[in-house]
Amino acid sequence: MGLSSLSSENDKFSLLSTSQLLAKGEIPASHRRVADNFMIIKKIYGQPIINSHLTNQDRQLLAKYDFNPLEYSTIKQINEELSFLKKWSKSLETELQKDADKIMEIRAKELKFLLSSRYTAISNEIYNGYLALEKYFEDISKYSC
Repeated sequence: MGLSSLSSENDKFSLLSTSQLLAKGEIPASHRRVADNFMIIKKIYGQPIINSHLTNQDRQLLAKYDFNPLEYSTIKQINEELSFLKKWSKSLETELQKDADKIMEIRAKELKFLLSSRYTAISNEIYNGYLALEKYFEDISKYSC
């Protein structure tokens, strides 16, 4: 997908619809826990108030699977990543399952940081993968606003 194709609101809507589709079907319990935690904080405080940074260990885990930091991810990349993480969370391979669950926690931490630091007000329209992640959390959480 070229850079210019993301500038259209229709394209953004279409990609966010993909996030909604990812929220359908069987969702791993670990994803729901992370989403519920995020949505409770958002519901109580109006936005995430935790301004947490990634550790080097977090960055290494993302790099292990070739995932960009959330602030440098597109909606399409995050949708693909969410699809992988859903599959990996149900894997019979324990290490992959642990990593997938940890990556979901890392993504929630990144989203909290981006929203609490008002990144979304000044963000680049290309790197707006946080929108897909936030939409996914809203769709799978029982505490949606």
